[in-house]
Amino acid sequence: MKNTKYDFQGLIERHGTNSLKWDLFDDDVPMWVADMDFKVAPQIQEAILKRANHPVYGYTVVPEELFEAYIGWWHSRYDFNMSRENMLYSMGVMPSISSMIRCLTDAGDEILIQTPVYHVFFYVIEDNNRKVLENELIYGEGEYRIDFDDLDEKLSQAKMMILCNPQNPVGKIWSEDDLNRIGELCKKHDVILISDEIHCDLTDPEIRYNPFETSSDYDKAITCLSPSKSFNIAGFQSSVVHSKNREILDKIKTQMHIDNSDSCNVFATAAVVAAYGECEDWLDELREVLFENKQIVREYLASELPVVKLVECDATYLLWLDCSALNIHSKVLSEFLRQNQGLFLSAGSDFGQCGDNFLRMNIACPQEMLKEGLGRLKAGVMALNIVNKGLH
Repeated sequence: MKNTKYDFQGLIERHGTNSLKWDLFDDDVPMWVADMDFKVAPQIQEAILKRANHPVYGYTVVPEELFEAYIGWWHSRYDFNMSRENMLYSMGVMPSISSMIRCLTDAGDEILIQTPVYHVFFYVIEDNNRKVLENELIYGEGEYRIDFDDLDEKLSQAKMMILCNPQNPVGKIWSEDDLNRIGELCKKHDVILISDEIHCDLTDPEIRYNPFETSSDYDKAITCLSPSKSFNIAGFQSSVVHSKNREILDKIKTQMHIDNSDSCNVFATAAVVAAYGECEDWLDELREVLFENKQIVREYLASELPVVKLVECDATYLLWLDCSALNIHSKVLSEFLRQNQGLFLSAGSDFGQCGDNFLRMNIACPQEMLKEGLGRLKAGVMALNIVNKGLH
């Protein structure tokens, strides 16, 4: 591990902090939910403490400074030129998507997602009395691609499409050509497109994701953005929605107001402005650390557990592990690892039935914890006593 300016190796005791990841269940090594076991950037902590020193924590307005932070970040890093009048504040990406489903579709409408995909997409569609329509990604030779013929056919039935860019859980950065083709098909079938780009900053070093709105000129597109994954500040519940379509944006604004999802956490502005304004070097160092963690997993699996394959990816800190050689359902495997080893990895079937041969592993943690998790994964697989060849 090369020298770093920030501490990405110190173990942090998170039990007793009401942590979803550590306190919801009693697992020794939780590597499931998508938050990081790293200290937040010190500039963010300092900004929060400064705001906390003011002794009144009342209702808060969203200042222009917050929107300017988003605009500056996406312009400088991604050549995505957003304008203030095309942006709305929201408490989070999923609350935004839930509001958009309610105001832009009707009960019973079909909404397309590309599976395997973030499991909450299923819930937010079904809980709003809409129907899930799956465009399964094609998996072959260790990577995923879009089945555009199936997408074309399925979009003819859909009212809305929710895109995950970069893709969670497979870690795929969609190319400009992929995104442009998606936009063309949505235009062909008059389908509203929501692009969830919450993992966009978490790419391998020297690699940049492609925003949908810079790759396609489709005018019924909406982008959801947030620093919550990039800077480990999901607890502040802050995001924005961007669309150049004023008619659509006005409907969303009204619905989010009805849903009370447009209010601002008293600490959110301080966290977001500090993240985008002062923490670029922290993020770039984080990306190096995550890349090295990925290398550790790749080398460990190749030498110690070759029956489990790493699906190659360029983005997110969530690794997609191909466990098809084990010939066991992912939920059974996930639960066995928890019971036998205290290791919690997400079952692939949570992300769609086409993910049933996989597990998702969160590697945003110090190397000591990562290596402990890998050791427990190997021990758990060997304890299954269903495969022996290639294990040592």
